[in-house]
Amino acid sequence: MKVLLSGYYGFDNTGDEAILLAITRELKAMGHEPWVLSNNPDQTEAFTGAKAFPRMKPLGLLSALAGCQVLLSGGGGLLQDKTSSRNLTYYLTVIQTAKMLGKRVAVFNQSIGPLTEEGKKRIQGPLARTVNIVRDQKSKNLLESLGLQAHLGGDPALLLKPSKTLPRDPNRIVIAPRGDEKDITDRLKPVVRDLTARGFRVQIISFHPHVDDVAARALEQAGQNVEVLSTSDPQLALDQISAAGHVIGVRLHAVILAAAARVKFTGIHYDPKVEGFCDDALMPTFPRDFNPSELLHTIIRDARPDWTGVEAMTLRARESFRLAVEGK
Repeated sequence: MKVLLSGYYGFDNTGDEAILLAITRELKAMGHEPWVLSNNPDQTEAFTGAKAFPRMKPLGLLSALAGCQVLLSGGGGLLQDKTSSRNLTYYLTVIQTAKMLGKRVAVFNQSIGPLTEEGKKRIQGPLARTVNIVRDQKSKNLLESLGLQAHLGGDPALLLKPSKTLPRDPNRIVIAPRGDEKDITDRLKPVVRDLTARGFRVQIISFHPHVDDVAARALEQAGQNVEVLSTSDPQLALDQISAAGHVIGVRLHAVILAAAARVKFTGIHYDPKVEGFCDDALMPTFPRDFNPSELLHTIIRDARPDWTGVEAMTLRARESFRLAVEGK
């Protein structure tokens, strides 16, 4: 079957490209043909080997919807109106158009929200009589509170594997900031300073080049011999994370890729989706106004992780494909 993916693809965001890479690989392994709605179709085709269509051009969008058998809306945090109601309008319109054309539709391993009261009303119609698979318990609870059925899945990026075996260095700490969270970056500066003063090696990974780079450079200047990597390549980011002893993630997919590599992680929840993932993973999170000393203590005390939550999410992520695509 031709399975069309609707998400935030082709925008050079490592997290969303990680989701895309995992979904296209899994669909191909199942014998399906993935198609992608992308902001940069040529780049997406080169990256995934999947056929891509321009997401914002009506003819390209309609051609993709007409030619597919299944629409997967996701993954990611698409159904929210915190940043803009226009984003919510776009994704709901794609869902509704696919339904009008008689296609099988699944909301696929998304986090739902944050939503205004108006946003909550707007999703109820399009998501009724739809296979709704969410990646965290908080999102499942939200949909059920709105009278919508939901299945608990997992982020597809959990299915990615490092491309090579790198020696793990327990004294190497990876930090993934967000460029639009200056207050969090400022609170991370003394953490970087104290970690490097204690002999830890710190690497800052910018998951969204040109957006996170300023925050990454600010943290680079906070400590001694801090490395910076700016990339939108999820495989490269995963390989770097797999060699670390601990990951501090403001970016959600920094902690998700850490989970995929079974590297200890701590989330900074600027958004409910970070808290939701870390809660389900049984891993620590800190609020955006965290105490730097408390975060530092969490890193250096080196507690033994409990991977049962991550293993359960990974299994649900894998099983969610057949439910979404084939209804099994």
